[in-house]
Amino acid sequence: MPSVLIVLTSADKTLTGAQTGWFLPEAAHPYYILAPHASIDFAAPKGPNPPLAEESVQMYSEDEESVRFLNDEAVKAKLAGAKKLSDIDFTDYDAIFYVGGHGPVIDLPTDPVSIKLIQQFWDSGKIVSAVCHGSAGLTGFCSALTSAVDAAGKSIFIGRTATGFSNAEEEDLNTVKDIPFLLEDRIIQLGGTYVKADKIWEEKIVVDGNLITGQNPASAAGVGKAILKALIDRN
Repeated sequence: MPSVLIVLTSADKTLTGAQTGWFLPEAAHPYYILAPHASIDFAAPKGPNPPLAEESVQMYSEDEESVRFLNDEAVKAKLAGAKKLSDIDFTDYDAIFYVGGHGPVIDLPTDPVSIKLIQQFWDSGKIVSAVCHGSAGLTGFCSALTSAVDAAGKSIFIGRTATGFSNAEEEDLNTVKDIPFLLEDRIIQLGGTYVKADKIWEEKIVVDGNLITGQNPASAAGVGKAILKALIDRN
């Protein structure tokens, strides 16, 4: 059975001090697509009990899979026992998946352990994937926009097509001030071709080789299906 590492943020505050974390349906929807076919571990920079964005619980209080996820004893155990990114051995997994929420824009782009993990997965030909603001983790930089890079030392976005939370969606939420950069702009700055759905909040999934990205919460299930297809195609 293939194995997937789901990465969650450890950041619980935005730049304005608003509560944040990982976004519920962006973990729940892919999890239930992948769980019957793959072993899954959760990880975060600080390890156990990564913070959940409270607004996502309220927004998706009637979403069946999100409610199931919150009450799933197996999921609760996985979250309580989430691994620190620094304890992860990339050889144990076939794919890495970054969940969104505003938290990932705060801590993951500057996390050197996360950046190294992405490089290891990518250079080994494994699946690198993200949804919504999770794509911010793939832009990781320490200084001077030094990004998560491939073996040639180039950003994994250079010459590739990808998506993530759009500028228009950020503006629609009035949350531009809550984050250090706009994801759409950053992907373009790093040499990627950014694409998005025709209308905000609609589903958009992009598969470019081993890079799988989704635009927004509506894209979470589609990203899960794309990861599953990629895993099946390899076996």
